[in-house]
Amino acid sequence: MDLSQPAGENYGNPKTCLFHVLFKAAALAFYILSTLFVDSFVIIFVVTVVLGALDFWVVKNISGRILVGLRWWNEINEQGESVWKFECLDQQSLARMNKKDSWLFWWTLYLNAVAWIILGIFSIIRFKADYLLVVGVCLSLSVANIVGFTKCRKDAKKQIQAFASQNLASRLSSTIQSVFSVLVSFTFCLKEASRGGVMS
Repeated sequence: MDLSQPAGENYGNPKTCLFHVLFKAAALAFYILSTLFVDSFVIIFVVTVVLGALDFWVVKNISGRILVGLRWWNEINEQGESVWKFECLDQQSLARMNKKDSWLFWWTLYLNAVAWIILGIFSIIRFKADYLLVVGVCLSLSVANIVGFTKCRKDAKKQIQAFASQNLASRLSSTIQSVFSVLVSFTFCLKEASRGGVMS
């Protein structure tokens, strides 16, 4: 992940970027403001968790695919084991992805988790252990996306490296075959030339 913001480049998908940030900001803002002004824990819990779940879904299914070309999901196979599945765009499409979109995606993904950790610490300091449940759910959703997309990015890099090495190997093989065929042709021509010289 490149930590410096790309200069002189506009966002390629501003609407997707907006929704990528919107639900994160809405969940955090509602939680912070409601704990100051609302006494009903149930309302705070339900609304904050719904906003956190909407953020999880948007990031996992929409903004991750559009902004960084990655998608992940987890399924249970026939043996009852949890299996991670990853999808990524091809190498050329990944190279064309907007750097500013990617920068926004990764930074907001990590900063959102950091914000929930800080809010969890404040809940402990204020002796409001029940609010740790809200923070725990939202933090779990945020961390699930971080783990999923980080694994997906590593898998994409492995696929790109495997493709590059396979492509290099096939090119090297075709080059060796070409050189070998040229040498065979050259040797055949020398033999023919020497036979022609002997006959004359």
